[in-house]
Amino acid sequence: MDAFDIGIIGAGVHGASAAFHIAGRGRSVVMFERGTPAGGPTGRSSAVCRAFYTNAFLACVARDSIAMMANFPVHTNGRESGYRRTGLYFLHPEEDVEQVREVAAGLRRIGIEVDVFDRSQLAGRFPRFDLGGIAAGAWEADGGYADPASTTIGLLERAVELGVEPRMRAGDVRIEARPGGGAVVITEDGRRTECARLLIAAGPWSASLASQVGVDLPLTVERHLVAAIAWGRVEPVSFGFADLPGGYYCRPEGEHLMIMGSLHSAARADPDHFSQEVTDDESLHLVQPLVRRIPSLADAEPRRGWASLYDVSPDWQPVIGEIADGIVVDAGTSGHGFKLAPALGKHVADLVAGDPVDPGLEQFHPSRFDAGRPLAAGYRSARILG
Repeated sequence: MDAFDIGIIGAGVHGASAAFHIAGRGRSVVMFERGTPAGGPTGRSSAVCRAFYTNAFLACVARDSIAMMANFPVHTNGRESGYRRTGLYFLHPEEDVEQVREVAAGLRRIGIEVDVFDRSQLAGRFPRFDLGGIAAGAWEADGGYADPASTTIGLLERAVELGVEPRMRAGDVRIEARPGGGAVVITEDGRRTECARLLIAAGPWSASLASQVGVDLPLTVERHLVAAIAWGRVEPVSFGFADLPGGYYCRPEGEHLMIMGSLHSAARADPDHFSQEVTDDESLHLVQPLVRRIPSLADAEPRRGWASLYDVSPDWQPVIGEIADGIVVDAGTSGHGFKLAPALGKHVADLVAGDPVDPGLEQFHPSRFDAGRPLAAGYRSARILG
C-alpha cells in the first residue's frame, strides 16, 4: 500500500483548484477521479463569472477568481481559461431595491465595481426590454463567463507539473477512516492508498463518500437545465443578466448563441442515472420568460441545450470543513461553485494541508445546520445568488 500526505477525490474544478494551490507546498499529493477531469457537472456548467454576492467572503473569493481567470496564463504557465468580460446585470423587483443598494455599496468597498440603476435609467439603456416588474438593476462590469473544462484542466495540468500525481479513470472509490486521521482510498481495482489527510470534492457524490466514514452531509442532488438560442437575424444581446422576477439567468455564448438557466430549485436526481438531454418542452419553459423580457427574441432560433447536476445544501451555500479527523469536504456549492473555485481552492488547500485558514471559511462548516445557523444569502427564493 502506497502512502501520500494528501489525497483529493474529484477532478472537477474544485478538486483541481485545491490540487493547484496545494502543489508546491512540500506535501505529496494524489488525486482520484472516477472518469476524466471536468467530466461531471463542472464540464456542463454554464460557467458564469460574477462577484455580485450578498456574502462578503464569497464576494471576495469570486472577485479573486475572476482576477485569476482573467490572468490565467500567468498562474498556469501559459494556459487559457476562456474568460470573456461581457458585464452582467441583475434585474430586481421593488422589494429588493434597498438590499441591492446596500450590497452594491459593500461590494464597492472591497473593490468590486457595481453600479445600481433605477427603472427609468434602465429603460434608457435597454429600449428592447419590457421592464414590467423591474425596479432596479445592478451592473457588474467585470462579470462574464469562462470555459469550465479549460479552466479545470489548466489548473490540474499545472498541479501535475508541480508534483501532484493524477489517477484518472479510477472508477468509484471507497474510503475507510485511517487510524490517526485521514483515510485509505480503495479504487475499483482493489488498490489501497493511504492518505494522511483527505479532501472530498466529488460534487454530487460527496455525500455518499462522507457516509462511508459515518458522516451524514445534508446535501441533495438536483437536475438543472441549460437552454440555448441562436441569434439568427435577431440583434444580439452582448451582456449577461439575471432576471429575478423572471426566475432565470442568461449570458452570451461566443458570437452566435445565448444560454440560460433557472435561478430556483429543480427536480431531485440520481447522480448515476439522469437524463443529460433537454426536451423541447423543457427548453421552451426556460426560453419563454426571456422572450417576455425581450420580445424581439421571439425570432431567435432554438438550439439544443443540456442538463447537469447541482449538489445543493439546505441554505444553497457551500459546505466546507473538516468532517472527521483529517477528512475535509468541499461540496454543496448549489450551482454557483464554478465561479468561486479558482480562488476558493486556496482556502480549501490551507484547510486540507493544516495551514492557517481565513476565519471567514468557518461559516461554511456543515455543523451550522445542526446548530440552527443556516446562512442568509441571495434574494428571497433566488438563493443561488449567494
